[in-house]
Amino acid sequence: MKTRVLVTGMGGELGTRVAQLIEARDWAAEVVGVDFVPPRRRLRRAQFRRIDPRDGDRLAEFVEEYAPHVVAHFGVYEPASRMTPASARERTDSATTATLSAAAGTGALEYVVVRSGLEVYGPPTGRVSVPDEDAVPAPTTPFGRSLLAVEAAAKGVALRCGIPVGALRYAPVVGSHVPSPLGRMLRLPVVPVGALSDPPFSLLHPDDAAHTMVTAIERRLDGPCNVVGEGAATPWQAARLGGRIPLPVPPGLWGAVARATEVAGAALAPHVIDLIRHGCTGDGSRARDELGLTRPTSTQDVLRELFDWADVVAIARAGEQAA
Repeated sequence: MKTRVLVTGMGGELGTRVAQLIEARDWAAEVVGVDFVPPRRRLRRAQFRRIDPRDGDRLAEFVEEYAPHVVAHFGVYEPASRMTPASARERTDSATTATLSAAAGTGALEYVVVRSGLEVYGPPTGRVSVPDEDAVPAPTTPFGRSLLAVEAAAKGVALRCGIPVGALRYAPVVGSHVPSPLGRMLRLPVVPVGALSDPPFSLLHPDDAAHTMVTAIERRLDGPCNVVGEGAATPWQAARLGGRIPLPVPPGLWGAVARATEVAGAALAPHVIDLIRHGCTGDGSRARDELGLTRPTSTQDVLRELFDWADVVAIARAGEQAA
């Protein structure tokens, strides 16, 4: 049977990439996406509906009418990425509630996979420094708590409908065209780092994030799954790799630094500060075994791509000399 797929958050970089991959699959009869901004890449078959997730009634009405078999839920908005933390939380909550509740009520739903993140685990502890999926989530930031709420809503759908539900706990997704608060901070000329510690963190390339989402749909991944790039880096290493100047920050001054970086165009959300101070890694064994992510882009290569991305250079018109 051909499958109707709904991609929430299609206007984002990851949502668009996933839609492009799904529309190329023979099993996808229809691919429809929703978001408050349109995709910036060409889509051949997939259709887009511009609906602000804060308009929960309109979103739910559309989902009920479409009656998807599969929901790829990318309507999870990172604070300080494309919007303020308050707006990100509001849109995430509304998109998750309206979409999953409406889809569950249609009777057609067969599978749900949601975007989550390593932020659900909270800071590493002496007992668990590299958490696997059996580690008990203990988020300490608003984004981590928001991601865990998305997972809880998805579990509710699983119980209500008796279907498998996957939760992809991504490492921070960073790329040259991904609106990531961590990526913007790392590209500053001066990069804030911890004065008392230099903990490791892992990153994820957007292509790996998109491919694992599609594979999760095809294999009907059930339960949480860490999706992590190979290896790790530390804030000091990342700054030096990019030719930036590390700025050691004592624990009590991160609030002032966050205000300063926001003025510089790189707002620091609490989960980014948490990563710099405590690290952020995860055991990606399940993604290798069940999703075939055997050669993910390494964290070091993700950083190199981020730093190698050239600035836009103005090209002079014919007969003119560039200033």
